[in-house]
Amino acid sequence: MTGIAYAMGSNPAGGAGQGGSSYMSLVFIAAVFAIFYFILIRPQQKRAKQHKEFMENLKKGDKVITSGGLYGTITGLSDDSVTIEIAEKVRVKIDKGTVVQYQKTP
Repeated sequence: MTGIAYAMGSNPAGGAGQGGSSYMSLVFIAAVFAIFYFILIRPQQKRAKQHKEFMENLKKGDKVITSGGLYGTITGLSDDSVTIEIAEKVRVKIDKGTVVQYQKTP
């Protein structure tokens, strides 16, 4: 029974291994952060930048698709809303943020 107690005792070298352990944990944390940055944060920032440029370049006559699935042509723009014509003489005023992409022409 005393053999187990000796096996779980302190390091006979006087604790020399403790400094390397904290250094390795810092390296591990830095590596995890780098992985998260390149896999999650950086691509999200790139998509946000592209979407911002897309929103700034909207103009009358553009054919767009909304996040709700409406296809239409922009007939009016303001700072925070867009008016799109979804059918002949049918216009809908929507939030500018709901426009997600240009409509592909066949």
